[in-house]
Amino acid sequence: MTQQSLATSDKLDGAVLKVAGVVVLGAIMSILDVTVVSVALPKFQSEFDASYARVAWTMTAYTLALATVIPLSGWAADRFGTKRLYMVALTLFTIGSGLCAMADTIGELIGYRVLQGLGGGMLMPLGMTIMTRAAGPHRIGRLMAVLGIPMLLGPIGGPILGGWLIDTASWHWIFLINLPIGLIALIYAQVALPKDAPEPSESFDFVGMLMLSPGLALFLYGVSSLPEAGTFAEVKVWAPMLVGGALVVAFVLYSFKPRHPLLDLRLFRNRSLTIASVTMFVFIIAFMGAGLLFPSYFLQVRGESTLAAGLLMAPQGIGAMITMPIAGTLADRVPIGRTVPFALGLIVVGFFGFTQVDPQTSYWLLGGSLFVMGLGMGGTMMPIMTSALRTLSANDVARGSTLVNILQQIGGSVGAAVMSVILTNELNGSRQIPGLVDESGKPVTEAGLAIAAQQRPELLQQMPVDPSLIERGLDFAAKSFASTFWVAFALVVLTLIPAAFLPRRRQPAQLDDPQGEQVRTPVVIH
Repeated sequence: MTQQSLATSDKLDGAVLKVAGVVVLGAIMSILDVTVVSVALPKFQSEFDASYARVAWTMTAYTLALATVIPLSGWAADRFGTKRLYMVALTLFTIGSGLCAMADTIGELIGYRVLQGLGGGMLMPLGMTIMTRAAGPHRIGRLMAVLGIPMLLGPIGGPILGGWLIDTASWHWIFLINLPIGLIALIYAQVALPKDAPEPSESFDFVGMLMLSPGLALFLYGVSSLPEAGTFAEVKVWAPMLVGGALVVAFVLYSFKPRHPLLDLRLFRNRSLTIASVTMFVFIIAFMGAGLLFPSYFLQVRGESTLAAGLLMAPQGIGAMITMPIAGTLADRVPIGRTVPFALGLIVVGFFGFTQVDPQTSYWLLGGSLFVMGLGMGGTMMPIMTSALRTLSANDVARGSTLVNILQQIGGSVGAAVMSVILTNELNGSRQIPGLVDESGKPVTEAGLAIAAQQRPELLQQMPVDPSLIERGLDFAAKSFASTFWVAFALVVLTLIPAAFLPRRRQPAQLDDPQGEQVRTPVVIH
């Protein structure tokens, strides 16, 4: 059965659902991996004796790889075929997972995460391509509902699964578990996906690629080096940011010349796409940056196990699970300018609870805050993407969604770097303990010792200290987290400004191409 024939019915029939199963399985691997690793960061700190800024590179390296391959995925899918490329992506991701599990140093782990990211970065855009061609653009709402499954399972299952594997086995198993899943996905893809029919594609923009891919990678490398360096004055921060920024600016100036640039910035003439992009960019900086710190608060300040931290994060995913299907239905009927600001308001209300944290903050309050934030999340991200896609023509969907996805990757890296720098600088302001230094010879602060004691209680037996010192350290650490959350809270509030300009009137869908041309590669952010 061909891809075109799958798209003739208004319902997602068995043939489409079989294809959807492959896509959902690959998406679950990719999204679960991100959330599982985020919970494991403190474990990496103790296992490899590295700073938080250093182990955060296990996330950043994955993001850099994503930013490199995303601009190429649309062209490559047309050139080589989606099935073939999807199976290559699954293979890279699975091999990368196996190598990550065998890493002996934090440097090796970071390097193997790059390989894993090259595969994982293609899974979502290619999966969206396969589903769009199978289901047809007229069923995009139901398509989003199917692809929303892994987005719901990731925030709930990732932290819990990661915590359970780390506590009952070892950190290696957060990567080893991908091996059987990847093998099953490969066999399933070979059987279920329609046969490739590569079509002559537009000429590849090699000049644009030579500017954009290394430009994005260098810029994000510099931004991601900021938490470890602590200042923009370090060469490893400003130099790659300067060179990368120059290459990106050069690409922007160049991109208006070729007929088919790697990224078509002319699409920003579309008001809906521009407003959606700006809203998403500001929101990602605030929410995704601070989101990495939520489990760290439970682990470092409250002394919870990795599994407990994962369970404490579950209310956020449950909240999103409730509102995402509702928001998907409303997106086809109600202009998002009437719903998204309300959803953002829920996130603001929920976020406020984390600006008040201390060493004894009620888990009921924090769980309720996460649940309310989840309700807002489910009503924010997918409706904005759906609105942007509906206003683009069939030939422009791939380019528009790729633009938004790249902005999301930049926003996530900037947000993570900024929040990490703020938290690190706040913690460094804690009082130093006279005569006590760490293995590298740096003075140990009260907050640093208190956090270390929460994660490794045996330290207090090796170096008896006054309990009041640990109490002061935990109090200071909690205030440092609260100060960081205040910055993120202000940015979420700022997101309400561009959200106020989202369309408040129903807009005609442009996805159905009157010429019968097939929709190209949309990209779902994750």
